[in-house]
Amino acid sequence: MARIAVFGANGTIGSAVVAEAAARGHRVTAVVRTPSRFDAARHPGEVSVEAGDVLDPADVARAAAGQDALVSAVGGGDGPGHLALIEPAARSLVEGLRRLGGEAPRLVAVGGAGSLETAPGTRVWDAPGLPEAVLQIMHAHGDALAYYRTVADVRWTVLSPAARIGPGERTGRYRTGLEQLLTDAEGESRISVPDYAVALVDEIEQPEHIGERFTCCAL
Repeated sequence: MARIAVFGANGTIGSAVVAEAAARGHRVTAVVRTPSRFDAARHPGEVSVEAGDVLDPADVARAAAGQDALVSAVGGGDGPGHLALIEPAARSLVEGLRRLGGEAPRLVAVGGAGSLETAPGTRVWDAPGLPEAVLQIMHAHGDALAYYRTVADVRWTVLSPAARIGPGERTGRYRTGLEQLLTDAEGESRISVPDYAVALVDEIEQPEHIGERFTCCAL
């Protein structure tokens, strides 16, 4: 059993990560701005809630202390309103973990698909016709990833989803890659939110991508 704190636990992906981790028997702490808006009772297993601001390194350090993993689901697909949080949150998370020194847990952050390669020298965000709001979110995630790649003193991992992530069933089956956009058997790049959460919690349980970004896609 691991102790896992999740920032952004009220969001679409964050709540799925909380549910998946708790269902596996992990001890989960949901870290949210307003605890009264988080219903821990709707999740199976041992879930607690506490207040915390991901943009405050002191709050990050407090929430991360004593944990085995810290998950950031900030900006994880919940719309343009989260745009301004994505890259600043990455910096705050790293600073908060640095304050814990050698006792800091590993960080697993929800990333974006925009910076994944679709061909040599071409990325998802280079596709024509993408709405400006979508491009801004893609590049914000790209900026956060670029920052993480400068960090050598914190154990970090970024998990980018397939190009399309949304509601769907939990199959527990997916494939992973590194820098290239993945597609399923039908040639589509997609994954359900529950299966994305499976991939993320699998990475916590069996670390394979410390210090790098990886991606997941439906089979």
